[in-house]
Amino acid sequence: MKNTVLIIGAGAAGLAAAYALAKSGKKVAVLEARERIGGRINTLNQTSFFDRAELGAEFVHGDLPVTFNLLKDAGIAPQTIALQMWRYRDGKFKQEEEQVEDWDEVMQKLAALKTDMPIAQFMQQNFGGEKYAAVTKSVLQFVAGYDTADPAKASAFALRKEWQNEDEDAQHRVPGGYCTLINYLARECKKHSGIIKLDAAVTDVYWDNKQVRAVTMDGVEYKAEQLIITLPLGVLQLPEEAEGAVKFHPQVPEHTEAIGQIGFGAIIKILLQFNAPFWEDEQYGGIKAPAFLFTEEKIPTWWTQDTGNALLTGWLGGGGAAELAETTNEAIWQLAMQSLANVFKLDMAELKGRLITWRVANWTADPFTRGSYAYDTVDSARARKVLNQPVDDTIFFAGEYLYDGPAMGTVEAALDSGLKVADKL
Repeated sequence: MKNTVLIIGAGAAGLAAAYALAKSGKKVAVLEARERIGGRINTLNQTSFFDRAELGAEFVHGDLPVTFNLLKDAGIAPQTIALQMWRYRDGKFKQEEEQVEDWDEVMQKLAALKTDMPIAQFMQQNFGGEKYAAVTKSVLQFVAGYDTADPAKASAFALRKEWQNEDEDAQHRVPGGYCTLINYLARECKKHSGIIKLDAAVTDVYWDNKQVRAVTMDGVEYKAEQLIITLPLGVLQLPEEAEGAVKFHPQVPEHTEAIGQIGFGAIIKILLQFNAPFWEDEQYGGIKAPAFLFTEEKIPTWWTQDTGNALLTGWLGGGGAAELAETTNEAIWQLAMQSLANVFKLDMAELKGRLITWRVANWTADPFTRGSYAYDTVDSARARKVLNQPVDDTIFFAGEYLYDGPAMGTVEAALDSGLKVADKL
């Protein structure tokens, strides 16, 4: 049977679109390259000594309307968490309550900025002196770490919007893991006769007006009237001749050019499951509440879970992650363990003795992701206008990189984009 709509990618955007279209009566087929759904959401639930551990997306940053509405539909109540901020300074961890010095001045200058420019250029022009060395370092580290972006490319206007809309007291997790929401969307899609095909990596798209033929790596063809592409930006930005690239017949040059004008970050995430949460002991800092831990180590950022949970999550974003893209997981794990040994003043052998298991998610090396999530460059707003328009009402694009709001780079952004493109169809 010919499908009305084909969707490439079973991540949050693709499944949100499939969920909405299938419920509306469209014949939908989703093609997913991996052997699992979820894309950059990957919950390890009671697997290999991990329980509700997130290899990918983890937090709901604020009271986000699309995510909250879908969670409500799924009967899932988000769990609100209050994360403390601790910084390693002068040989020990201290809870950080004060704001970075000169931050207010940075925000004032950003608010007055009339012409967009990369954030690194903005900081150099306005805060280049020695007096502002600390705040400049803090801003550029934050852009690389949190936004996983290249400060030499990241838009000052976009960061201004993000920082002006920060909701400091509303962080949430999805009980059972983000996969519970993803599984709900997939179940609803299938309940309304939608099809989800795994291990179906699309290599070629042949299209004409209201006629699409997608060919997978193993030569299987899928036909439809319209196509939604929800692949990560890192995959879409691959050169046509690269392994894993999707080739269009005929080409879509205007959209391809626009795809290259949006930034896509780099990220490595490390999960370390210990036999006990030693960091809660006073000799190691007494960090008893859920907390972010900031250091100057090779793997600089860590966070804890609920009190008594012995999982530590490490995070390396931006240029640091890009540099390690080709590094083995074993070597990255060693860097992570050494980073912890340094700040907790533990012998490496002792630290390894406390470890039960570990996992590294090198999303930048992942062939079906090729990075973390999108960030705006100076040209991104113009590029989104192009990509939000379909190609001859036949090929549509959706994904977190097309979201234009304060929650860019999040699951909220992906869900919002998927529902909006479904609405167009």
